[in-house]
Amino acid sequence: MSVHEDAVELAGELAELRRALHREPELGLELPRTQEKVLAAIDGLGLEVSTGKGLNSVTAVLRGNAPGPTVLLRGDMDALPLQEAGTHEFISRSDGIMHACGHDLHTAILAGAAKLLSARRDDLHGDVVFMFQPGEEGNDGAAHMIAEGLLDATGTLPSAAYAIHVTSGLLPRGVFATKPGTLMAACADFKVTVRGRGGHGSTPYRANDPIPAACEMVTALQTVVTRKFDIFDPIVVTVGYFRAGTKNNIIPDTAVFDATIRAFSAAALERVLPTVKATVEGIAQAHGLEVDAEFHSLYPVTVNDPAAAETVGATVREHFGEQRFLTMPQPLPGAEDFSRVLERVPGAMVFLGATIDGRDPATAPFNHAPEAAFDDRVLPDGAALLAQLAVDRLAATAAK
Repeated sequence: MSVHEDAVELAGELAELRRALHREPELGLELPRTQEKVLAAIDGLGLEVSTGKGLNSVTAVLRGNAPGPTVLLRGDMDALPLQEAGTHEFISRSDGIMHACGHDLHTAILAGAAKLLSARRDDLHGDVVFMFQPGEEGNDGAAHMIAEGLLDATGTLPSAAYAIHVTSGLLPRGVFATKPGTLMAACADFKVTVRGRGGHGSTPYRANDPIPAACEMVTALQTVVTRKFDIFDPIVVTVGYFRAGTKNNIIPDTAVFDATIRAFSAAALERVLPTVKATVEGIAQAHGLEVDAEFHSLYPVTVNDPAAAETVGATVREHFGEQRFLTMPQPLPGAEDFSRVLERVPGAMVFLGATIDGRDPATAPFNHAPEAAFDDRVLPDGAALLAQLAVDRLAATAAK
């Protein structure tokens, strides 16, 4: 049978794993229950398995029947600090934690690819690394795994790397999409603390109120990105957290806000950070206030190798049909730490639509929403694509 036909036979097993993961989501770099489930899922496949030292990662190596290059396949495993707004039978049992980004599907897809490829070990000229990664949601788990030796797992730097990311909207169920070059944005955190002098709300002239200045900073940040940066190399600044005061008649000493900054090139990100810092410092000075502005750079731009992206498209068309692939017209402003791998290894990330029945992809709650939901009928297709990409890559190298 073909890789895809074999994957369809695994559908029930993969859905069961995905739903078990969904019921017990975990955050960050420490995912002990998730790691246990992964280890159980790949047990008996004849893989060389190692676990992380500083995080609950799993690196599994499949040795082919003949020497050759290495292909890396990745699935991230961590959840988000959100209360799930759903009623399905496998809803999260962990208060305030849910798989709102589909990482439970990614993990099941990668486990499925491991099963498919293990069954084809005798035909593989080279090795495959399965990267089960914690901490994608802001903890830079990929960087941790690379530091612990992920890219040296077989003794040879991978010649190709692939990852799948499901979407709860945007794409119809079962449609794969990617593009060459920049696929996702770089991101950084920007935390600002405005320091003034508190007082009574009835006599603001006796205090030095940090709130109006902080509000002015928020609006100024929106203006500066439209006046200082090229619209064809855009910057996105979103203030998602603002905190100040305790009561309506008390002027506080401080006001704090946090922003996420997105850029689609390393040069734009490098330039935006001093620009926004100078903006808030200038406003603070004008109001006679002090300000602390701190940056924490998270992930670089996710850049697909053009040849690898082309390979993904060709593979989907050949094995799933022309209508199942879409070349994205533009990148997405989300950020990904698979970018860490793609900085070192030519490869590609591909999106897979998992919109559930009854929802329009154009309006469905998207990843990271409490209402986000994913159709696990896409699991066999995801596993089949990753496995087929590895099979084809190793076969092409062996034929040279």
